[in-house]
Amino acid sequence: MSQKIPLLYSFRRCPYAMRARLGLQSSQQLCELREIVLRDKPSEMLQASPKGTVPVLILSNGDVLEESLDIMLWALKQNDPESWLAPEIGTLDEMLDLINRCETEFKGHLDRYKYAPRFEEGTDPITHRSLAENFLRELDKLLTKNTFLFGERRSLADMAIAPFIRQFANVDRAWFDETDYPHLKLWLYEFLDSTRFKSILKKYPVWATGDPITYFPEKPVA
Repeated sequence: MSQKIPLLYSFRRCPYAMRARLGLQSSQQLCELREIVLRDKPSEMLQASPKGTVPVLILSNGDVLEESLDIMLWALKQNDPESWLAPEIGTLDEMLDLINRCETEFKGHLDRYKYAPRFEEGTDPITHRSLAENFLRELDKLLTKNTFLFGERRSLADMAIAPFIRQFANVDRAWFDETDYPHLKLWLYEFLDSTRFKSILKKYPVWATGDPITYFPEKPVA
């Protein structure tokens, strides 16, 4: 028998999983949440998605979505009450292009800044921090024109990118707080202080086979 609602495997601190939860929350798409720890991935998740990364969303028809942006787009195409897919300024394609650049240009430098020892010998985290700043400068420039990246209200781009800017800022928060990105910092701090973000960052017990169902989202937030 197929499940009645989608099933989400997630890890609280992963920025990819954060963006998936943000999309599901905005769309008010109820799902069964299974919080995992990456060092002990449940066999049920690996059976559905052998690559072993989060998030993983198993739809009620058995289809599996393994990419966080795909999960956001799927959820918002079911229901988009905040019009995240229809930005006030620009187009969906322009938002997807900016998100793609975050995932490629920016994220590569972010990883080498945050996790330099995991990469090739001689990887200099400060060099990669400086290179990552090219993207920060671009975002800050966009935010001089509007409160959010594509207008005066939140859009897919804001919510898909913010978890990665948070990750970058947290590598050395004292340094980041002193940087000259006033508009970007206001945008990020508003996101971090929002009921929305605090809600999706709520701690849930790690799931184990046989546990009662945990539902997500619990309720819509502003």
